[in-house]
Amino acid sequence: MKSISTESRRLPGGGRIEILYLDQPATRNSMTLEMGLSLNQTLHKLAGEMETPRALIITGNNGVFSSGGDFHLLRSFAEKEPEENREYMGSFYRLFLAVRDMPFPVLAAVNGHAVGASLALALACDFRYLVADARYALNFVRLGIHPGMGSSFLVKEVAGLAQAQELLFTGRYFSGEEALRRGLCHGLFPAHSILEDTFAVAAEIARGAPLAIRDLKRGLYRSQTLEEALDHEAQSQADHFASQDFRRALTALEEKKEPQFEGD
Repeated sequence: MKSISTESRRLPGGGRIEILYLDQPATRNSMTLEMGLSLNQTLHKLAGEMETPRALIITGNNGVFSSGGDFHLLRSFAEKEPEENREYMGSFYRLFLAVRDMPFPVLAAVNGHAVGASLALALACDFRYLVADARYALNFVRLGIHPGMGSSFLVKEVAGLAQAQELLFTGRYFSGEEALRRGLCHGLFPAHSILEDTFAVAAEIARGAPLAIRDLKRGLYRSQTLEEALDHEAQSQADHFASQDFRRALTALEEKKEPQFEGD
């Protein structure tokens, strides 16, 4: 059964943006092992290409984003030993959270309700855009389990400890408008245009030099102190000064033109 589908769009100035659709209509795009394997395989295929995409957008097909953890999968855990579940869950999370390791920005166009693991997936993306009146929740404790899919780390990283405490301990539902106020997303778009609006953001990002954006993403998540950030910046800039894209930027500045980067 198909669990994801993809679309590639070329950009006028060169390069492309990929769109990955969660696409499992029978379960409202619930997060199954099959979906995780397909998503992970697609991510690594894109990351290994000679010309990687300038950005990737993850969204839902069939008018929804994702209903979160698959019910049948959740039910199966009650019949297994804790050690088997521990090993399974660690591997399962990493299939989806590979978005963090991609050498290009990943944007989540959350085009409808997102609950539990599916909202955590969006939080793991570099950019998140939600729908104002959709419903969102990190409702793990209301299912009798500890928060998963990295949510106990991701909410704190994105919005701070106070937000993590309130949303994870209560597990309550909130709207896109509240998510924006709490700092959980970058903006709100209408459901009917969220993909195209998010694509416009991705296209703006794609105007930057791919090498610089790749190293920026790596440094933002790995640097823990100012000194570590300075070391990363110095090494990255030293590498980029030797690139053809830097020379293109200098020429474009002199000619008062928009630089057209090629990723070399």
